Amino acid sequence: MTERRHFSRILYATLASLSQGAQSWTTQLVDVSLQGALLVRPTDWHSGQDRDYRLSFRLAGSDIVLTMEVELSHEEGDRLGFYCHHMDIDSATHLKRMIELNVGDEALLHRELEQLLAEHLDHPHP
Repeated sequence: MTERRHFSRILYATLASLSQGAQSWTTQLVDVSLQGALLVRPTDWHSGQDRDYRLSFRLAGSDIVLTMEVELSHEEGDRLGFYCHHMDIDSATHLKRMIELNVGDEALLHRELEQLLAEHLDHPHP
């Protein structure tokens, strides 16, 4: 499989909540980036016609909860990949800082932020 990722992903294993309408699943976050997240498939998982979900997870050792509006992009084995199409400013700020601390390359992070902004301007999501 060809690697198509343009954004730095950081491994961040923590419990996460995935919801869609009245349904909700508790799962494990595997990794996260400015553009999406990879989750462990919940045991009671079943995807429907609507591919839009809300993902939230707490930063370790804090009361900070990051929330992302995500779209299911792929299912492979016991993993679910999600594309983030919206995130509130507080979540984006905390996620940016997490990635900055883990990547250790501020210039790379700024290039990724510029690319993410350009992609969202070229292909806005409703």
